[in-house]
Amino acid sequence: MKKTIALLTGGTTGEWVVSVKSAATIAQNLDPARFEVYKIMLTQQGWFYEPADSVRIEVDRNDFSLNIKGRKITFEGVFIAIHGSPGEDGKLQGYFDMLGIPYTTCDALTSAITMNKGYTKAIVNGIPELHIAKSVQIFKNGGYDIHQLKQELRLPYFVKPNNGGSSIGMTKVSHAYDLDTAIERAFGEDTQILIEEFISGREFTVGVVKLDGMITVLPVTEVETAKEFFDFEAKYTPGVAKETTPAPLRETTRERISAIAKAVYSRLNCRGVVRIDFILTGDEEDFYFIEINTIPGQTATSFIPQQVAAMGMQLGDFYTKLIRETIG
Repeated sequence: MKKTIALLTGGTTGEWVVSVKSAATIAQNLDPARFEVYKIMLTQQGWFYEPADSVRIEVDRNDFSLNIKGRKITFEGVFIAIHGSPGEDGKLQGYFDMLGIPYTTCDALTSAITMNKGYTKAIVNGIPELHIAKSVQIFKNGGYDIHQLKQELRLPYFVKPNNGGSSIGMTKVSHAYDLDTAIERAFGEDTQILIEEFISGREFTVGVVKLDGMITVLPVTEVETAKEFFDFEAKYTPGVAKETTPAPLRETTRERISAIAKAVYSRLNCRGVVRIDFILTGDEEDFYFIEINTIPGQTATSFIPQQVAAMGMQLGDFYTKLIRETIG
């Protein structure tokens, strides 16, 4: 018996473009023998199913159903592929919790907390072998002292919106006099921002997922870019960044990152597949936590599909196991 699944894409932020590409990869790799998939687009204007052979059909948000030619379609589960709000910040998860419809991502609380970089760092602080860069969180209307910030933190630093992804609104500040402009830019994206000391080292990202009841760490990817940091352009423009999966690391370092990644997944009470970004200092010395993405990209060139392939698994099998674990 096929499971009826809603594949939710779009969203209300600039990341909707990536979301549409992620959903295309997922749809292409979901087993048609196991799943009947309805791709639903969520926009500022509404929630719609757009069948190839007819006009778009609006979702009944009272029970998250569709009416197609007099036939009511309800869903056994939702594959959420929306990056940013409202897919990654807990809003949709809370809605589906109230309707009793299972979904593929972290729950509402974890999703909401992990969208806030400052709160996330406070929770993962104290995990063995994991280091946290010194940072200050400031609020748009909360009042802050620029002079004090410059005293507290060592240059260079990153200024980033606290809620958000894809490095939008983020600036690396190398000179203290550039701090005001960087803060203004970040406040253009969010009402609270994080100013964080820059940690020099190699950048890594790793997928973590619960499959067959066990937390599984995917092969690690090293990210190298000629740009100052891995920004939106570096993430989504072919050729700007070099990505190596699996990353060239000593076996002991690989074991260490695996243990840290599992601990972060557990500490934050994650579900489904997440992606954790780290900086590794010196000669494979200390791991510094950057951030966690609870709905990582699934485009053809995204890290998770790369890492799934590197572990020798077909993407279709990966999604089947993911749905079995989260939806049933």
